[in-house]
Amino acid sequence: MTNRIGIYPGTFDPITLGHADIIRRGAKLVDKLILGVTTNPSKNPMFSTEERFAMVAREVDNLGLDNVEVVGFNALLVKFAQKQGASVIIRGLRAVADFEYEYQMAGMNQQLDDDIETIFLMADVSLQPIASKLVKEIALYGGDITPFVSEPVCNEVIARVEKIGRKGDY
Repeated sequence: MTNRIGIYPGTFDPITLGHADIIRRGAKLVDKLILGVTTNPSKNPMFSTEERFAMVAREVDNLGLDNVEVVGFNALLVKFAQKQGASVIIRGLRAVADFEYEYQMAGMNQQLDDDIETIFLMADVSLQPIASKLVKEIALYGGDITPFVSEPVCNEVIARVEKIGRKGDY
C-alpha cells in the first residue's frame, strides 16, 4: 500500500493561526503532508522566501506533527505535486470569495493532472476572518495581531514593521 501524500501550498506571509488549523486537520487526512512555501511576487511579501520557510518550519515544529514536511518551491503547483508524489492538494477556505478562486484553480489543476485531487477544508469559524494580508495591514497601522498569529510570528511581524516603519499615527 502506498502512502497518501498531500500538498498544502501557500506563501504563508506570515503563517497565521488559520494556516495552523488547516495544517493540523490536513495532516490527519494524509500519511505525509508537504507544506509548499512558494513565491508569489504579486502578493508583495513582507518576508523573503527563506524567512517564510524558516517561520513555517518553526511553527510546524511547535505543532508537534511528525508527518509534516516543509519544502520551498517556485513552480507550477501541479508540477510540484507530481515531483513530490502527491495525490492530494489541500486548500483552506474562509469565505465565498475564496471558494470562487479556489474552485477555478482546482478545475485548472484537474485539467493538468486528473490524478491529483483537491480537497477543500473550511477554516474553523473562529479563524475564518484571518488573512495574512490583513494581519500585515493591522500590524503596519499599529494594531494588535496577537489573536491571529502565534507569539513568535507576532514578534517577527512587529520587528519587521519597526524596521520598515509604521503607517499612520492617530
